Amino acid sequence: MIKIPDQPRDIFAPLTRDYQAVYGRDLVSLMLYGSAAGGSYLKGKSDINLLVVLSPAGIDRLEDAFAPVKKWRKANVAVPLFLTKDFIASSLDAYPIEFLNMQINCELIYGENVLAPLVFRSDDLRVQIERELKGKILWLREGFVESEGAPRRLRDLIARSLTSLVSIFNAMIYLKTGQAPRSKPETLAQAGSVFGLDANIFNLCLLIKEKKDKLSRDESARTFVSYLREAHKACAIVENL
Repeated sequence: MIKIPDQPRDIFAPLTRDYQAVYGRDLVSLMLYGSAAGGSYLKGKSDINLLVVLSPAGIDRLEDAFAPVKKWRKANVAVPLFLTKDFIASSLDAYPIEFLNMQINCELIYGENVLAPLVFRSDDLRVQIERELKGKILWLREGFVESEGAPRRLRDLIARSLTSLVSIFNAMIYLKTGQAPRSKPETLAQAGSVFGLDANIFNLCLLIKEKKDKLSRDESARTFVSYLREAHKACAIVENL
């Protein structure tokens, strides 16, 4: 019987067997990535994010994954990301932030560690950082106006956007220092120390996302305004990197 594991490692062996059974030699790699690989896994709350790397022949048989994907959804394994090595290599200029953050928090389950050798060009990172950050600011502005200042909706905007913003900050820190943190609190702390952003505001937003804060209606609204202001500040910093 499939059940939610206490730790992701508990399902590595049977998960591997299922994917080997359907893909055989066309299975190049299975990798865990995201919060479950970075020490932030919470049983019953965290999705288990899986990267499945297939050969070109294997990627043409995606329908073979129907059964294992359906089976392991019962254990909170999200629908995996199915890629080939060639697709990864040709996509580093388009999605450097995504692949960088996958590389930072990953664990090899089976086969070849396809993420370890990846190298990212500074220009590609800076361009995507600016694009993603400006897009997030536009989305937050729109959401703010649409919310009419309702605290519940503002808190939801913070909760839905913070993970993406942390990924962007990770890339900014990597671009500036050549290294990147692994946990959200560490990323937010370094965003403050490296770039002068208000880490206290982002830590408060993290509590909002985790539903651990005790903010009043007015405090929630003020926090959102400060959050948006710090995102603006980050954007100005990126333009000068």
